[in-house]
Amino acid sequence: MPLVRLAWDRSGDKGDISNIGVIARHPDLVPLLRAPLTEAAVGSWLAHLVRGRVTRHEVPGIHAFNFVCEQALGGSGMASLRNDPLGKGMAQILLSIPMRVLPSLRLLLSRSAQPTCPYF
Repeated sequence: MPLVRLAWDRSGDKGDISNIGVIARHPDLVPLLRAPLTEAAVGSWLAHLVRGRVTRHEVPGIHAFNFVCEQALGGSGMASLRNDPLGKGMAQILLSIPMRVLPSLRLLLSRSAQPTCPYF
């Protein structure tokens, strides 16, 4: 199952660093995401774009992870020779990473269409 079924995400960039936030669709999904979404796994999935270190930070207040990807933009938006030199599309690429999901979680996934943030 692709990550997009379990989480939302958002990304941005500054200089040669891309920042990807992955937000669980339900708080109970955080442990399911924590194990496979390691720094190494995200770095490997994005290896065609990210040349430097990937660091994961947990953001428990919103049931999320923040990945900071260094040397990710070919030098920076202005210096890069890439067709799309910005990090805004990296979250979309990460959403296609395959995740293993137990059949017992399918009911939870069907109920998790609403945002977990109480302000929405």
